Order: sequence, then C-alpha cells, then structure tokens
Amino acid sequence: SDCPTCPICEKERKPTSGFMAKLSAPARRALESKQIDSVEKLVTFSEKEILSLHGLGKSSIPILKEALEQDKLSFKNAD
Repeated sequence: SDCPTCPICEKERKPTSGFMAKLSAPARRALESKQIDSVEKLVTFSEKEILSLHGLGKSSIPILKEALEQDKLSFKNAD
C-alpha cells in the first residue's frame, strides 16, 4: 500500500529506537509534520505548543520529558 497511515505502512516505518519509537503513530506523525525528530528540535517548543499538535496528548508528554531529561534538557519555557 502507498498509504502512509495504513497499519502495514505504519508498522514498517516505525522507528526501532529513540523517543519516537515509544510514541503512538498519531503522535509521531504530529511531530514529523513539524520536522521534530530529535530532542534538540524538541527543546525549541514549549509543552503547551507540543500539546496543541493534533495527535499528541497528555500520555505523550511523559515520554517526551523522559527523552529530554536523559540529555539534561527541557521544554522551552512558555511565555
């Protein structure tokens, strides 16, 4: 299938390591839509901005925070 969101394609493109591998497919797609594929890019966003992305919910935040904390990083402070 050429559909990027069908279960077969989604399983084939799921990362095997890193924080993206721990996220649900909708959450991964939401981050990918903003070209967020590393903790270095993640720190440029506040938690509120990340939660505003369609596909990301409160269950994704602990996973993202853990990935940031491993590198002694955190979300950008909300203004």
